[in-house]
Amino acid sequence: MLSIIKQLPDSVANQIAAGEVIQRPASAVKELLENAVDAGAGEINLIIKDAGKTLVQVVDDGCGMTAIDARMSFERHATSKISKAEDLFAIKTMGFRGEALASIAAIAQLELKTRVHDEELGTKIVIEGSALKSQDACQCDVGSNIMVKNLFFNVPARRNFLKSNAAETRHIYEEFIRVAMVNTDIEFSLINNDKVVYKLEKGSFKFRLVSIYGKLYDQKIIHIEQKTDLVYISGFIGKPQFAKKTRGEQYFFVNGRYIKHAYLNHAVNNAYSQLMAEDAYPSYFIKIDIDPADIDINIHPTKTEVNFKDARYIYAILHAAAKQSIGKHTLTPTIDFDVDPSVEAALNMPPQKEVRQPEVKINPAYNPFEEEKKKPAHAEGFLKPKVDKNWEELYAGLKNQIENDQKPEHHTEGQQKMDIEKKMSVGKFFQLHNKYIATSVRSGLMLINQQRAHERILYEQYLNQISNQTKASQQQLFPINISFSHSDAQIIKDLSKDLKLLGFDMEEFGQNGFVLNGLPVGMNESISKNTLENIIENYKKESTSLSFDKNIILARTMASNLSIKAGVRLGQEEMEDIFDKLFACAIPEKSPGGKGVLTILQLEDIDKLIK
Repeated sequence: MLSIIKQLPDSVANQIAAGEVIQRPASAVKELLENAVDAGAGEINLIIKDAGKTLVQVVDDGCGMTAIDARMSFERHATSKISKAEDLFAIKTMGFRGEALASIAAIAQLELKTRVHDEELGTKIVIEGSALKSQDACQCDVGSNIMVKNLFFNVPARRNFLKSNAAETRHIYEEFIRVAMVNTDIEFSLINNDKVVYKLEKGSFKFRLVSIYGKLYDQKIIHIEQKTDLVYISGFIGKPQFAKKTRGEQYFFVNGRYIKHAYLNHAVNNAYSQLMAEDAYPSYFIKIDIDPADIDINIHPTKTEVNFKDARYIYAILHAAAKQSIGKHTLTPTIDFDVDPSVEAALNMPPQKEVRQPEVKINPAYNPFEEEKKKPAHAEGFLKPKVDKNWEELYAGLKNQIENDQKPEHHTEGQQKMDIEKKMSVGKFFQLHNKYIATSVRSGLMLINQQRAHERILYEQYLNQISNQTKASQQQLFPINISFSHSDAQIIKDLSKDLKLLGFDMEEFGQNGFVLNGLPVGMNESISKNTLENIIENYKKESTSLSFDKNIILARTMASNLSIKAGVRLGQEEMEDIFDKLFACAIPEKSPGGKGVLTILQLEDIDKLIK
C-alpha cells in the first residue's frame, strides 16, 4: 500500500500559517509596527495605499539588520526575541513567535531595505510568495524600510473576502493607534494615499492621547494610578458625562502590549455604576505593568489575549483605582445642606430704612362726574368709543337662530344611532400606564405596545426610503458640528450615501468632523449625535455577522431612536394613527428586534377572570 501522508512544501505551509497571522492588511500593519518598536526605533512612519491592498510600508530608524539576519528573518520560527522555552515566561518584546515576516512574504510581493549603524551599505531583499527573487547590497538609511505590495496576490479567495476600502482603512487606523498610543517615546506618522493622517510627536501619555483624539480630551479625562507590590496601574479614564454610545475608546496595555480582557473591562465599567446611562460606554486608557512571569501571552497568534496568574487580584486593584480616581475629582453628585454664604449675608443684612406696609392713597372728595365735565373737547373723541348708528343690522337674524336652538331636537331613529356611534368612536382607544394602547375588537381586548409598534412602523418606512432612493430631510436653521474618532469617522463616510437617503444632509468638515445641514424628518437636534453613535455601534457589532445588511442596521437604529417611548402620553388621534399604520405594515405583530408587538385578550378569558 502506498503511503499517503506527505510533508507540505514550505510555500504551502507558509500560506496556511499566514491565514492565522495575517487576516487582513491591518494584521500586516500590526506585525510590522511591533517589529519596528522592538528594533528600538525613535521614529516610525506608516504609509498605506488603497487601504493597504496595494501598499503597506513601514520605515523606522531602529537597529537594522545585517545581510544574514535580513535573509534569516523570512524563515519560519526565526526570531531574535527568544532562544529557549524559559524565555516564554519573561517576554518583554512585542513579538517572539518568528512567524510574521514569513507569513507576510508568503502572500505578498515584499521588498526590504535595511542597514545597521556600523556598516556603510545595507541589504535589499525582494521576495514574492515565499520565493527569493534577489538579494543585493544597496545604499539606504540606518534602520529598516519594508514594503508589502499587492497583499494576497496569490490567494485571490482571501483578497475577495476583504471589506470595502473604508472598512479596511478603519482597521488599519485602529492597529496604528494601539501601537502608537502607548509608545510615547517614539514619533509616529501615518500617511494614507499621500495624505498625512497622524503626526505624533514624543511626549507624555496624556499628550499622546490629546494628539490622537483632539484638544477637547484634555478636559474629558482624569488620571488613574495605583501601585502595589505585584502590579502598577496608571493611565486615564473618561469622565462619566462624556461617555459615548459607541465602543472603541477602551484600551488596556499590559507591559506595553494592547490586550482585550472582558473581565478587566467589567472592573472599570462597574466603577461607573449609577453615574452614566446603561447603554453608554466610558473611555479608558489604562497601562498595567506586571512581572512577565505572572502573565501568559502565548495563547493566540494575534497576542491580544492574556491570562493573569491572579486575575481576581488585578480586578480588585483596578476597580478600586477607578473608584478612587472618580472620587478624587468629585465626579459623584453631592448634596450640600449648607446655605450659600452670599445668600446668608443677604438675609442677615440689616435693613437700610424702616420697612412699612404699602398704602393706597385715595381722595375722598373725588367726583368722577366733575372730572368728565372738565375734560377738553379734543379728548372726548379719543376716549369715548365710537358707536355705529346701524348697529341693529349686525344682529339681524340672531333672534330666530336663538329661538331655533332652544327648541327640543326631533331626530329620526337612524340619526340617533349615528350620534351614538360617533360618541362611542371618540373613546375607542385608551392608554394603559402610558405604555400600551388598548382597544376593543370583535374577539376581546387588544393590547399594543406603543414603542414596539412605532418601531415597526418607522423600520419599514426607513427601509422603503433606502430601497426607493427617496430623501426626506428637514433643513437646520443653524448647522450642527459633530466630530468622531478616526475609525468612527470612516464608518460614517462608508455609510454617507445611505445616511443621506435617511435624511442626514451632511458634509465633511476637517479630518474627522462633519456638518449637519439637515436631519431626518421628526428627529430632534439633541439626539442627532446619539443616533449616529448608535448607528456606528450597531455597524461594528453586526459587520462580522454572516447576515450583515447595513440597510437593516440603519433602519433598526433609526426606528429605535425616533420611536415613541414608554411613558409618553398619547392623544386619540395619535393612537389611531399608530393603529392604522401598524396594520399597514408587512409584519405588524413583531418588532424589528423580533419581540411581540400586540396581543388579544379573548373575551372567554376575561369572563374567567371575573367570576
